[in-house]
Amino acid sequence: MNKPDKKDDVETTGHVWDGIEELDSPMPRWWVWVFYLTIIWAVGYTIAYPAWPMINGATTGLLGYSTRGEVAEDIARVDASNAEILARLATADLTAIRDDAELHTFAVNAGGSIFAANCSQCHGRGAAGVQAGGYPNLLDDDWLWGGDIEQIAYTVTHGIRNEQSMDSRYSQMPAFGADEILTNDEIDAIVQHVLSISGQDHEAVLAGVGSTLFLDNCAACHGDAGTGLQEIGAPNLSDAIWLYGGDADTIRTTIQNARFGAMPAWSEEFRGASGLSLAEINAVATYVHQLGSAQ
Repeated sequence: MNKPDKKDDVETTGHVWDGIEELDSPMPRWWVWVFYLTIIWAVGYTIAYPAWPMINGATTGLLGYSTRGEVAEDIARVDASNAEILARLATADLTAIRDDAELHTFAVNAGGSIFAANCSQCHGRGAAGVQAGGYPNLLDDDWLWGGDIEQIAYTVTHGIRNEQSMDSRYSQMPAFGADEILTNDEIDAIVQHVLSISGQDHEAVLAGVGSTLFLDNCAACHGDAGTGLQEIGAPNLSDAIWLYGGDADTIRTTIQNARFGAMPAWSEEFRGASGLSLAEINAVATYVHQLGSAQ
């Protein structure tokens, strides 16, 4: 039977506390070998994979692996799996997509992702628009340039008032005050008329004066009744939906200085690699159309 080592035969670290000494026992050999192996593995890992920072980048590793490359492979794999249905979407009659349940479901889901990545920054994540910036609400059925699916696709493709596409939707409102076309009193009268036709509180006498001024200066675009003209992007002034706001001060500012909102042309024809393909445009048009348009 082995006898325990005597205290004097065992090395200690020299630390003593209340008579208790700390033994200097060696680590188990298996643990030491595992520790050495982890060091070897770590060095090998930094050789095989990108690791060491350099002045203009980092070592690429013997295996040539990169997370960017892995993402590119994943994207290519997803694109390949969706190639058939994307081809169908690119050539589909936009008005018939809703009749194909599989294609419509794919278009709405894909369009929602495209909208979140490219459109939500202006129109909002929920597509309710941002009135302070003049970004339209896409959830209602009030459209400047038309809300049927083909008109939406055209707007997405060519944009509004941009220099990228020669077919961009374009119209321009005069700055009636800044360009001294109308006096301040005349502008105030038109403001009261617009408040009147939109069902808001107004000064009746002044609104009557503004009615004549409206017919002379505004009706050519907005119509005699102020219901707007989608062919030139002239908004309906007779409802309660406003792009920039419908209170008296905001209407006065609009007449005084005009508005000139713009939207990019999203087609890859105009934006290159950062643009949207025909299938993607059809998808986002389908998504936006199903949000609330009755057209």
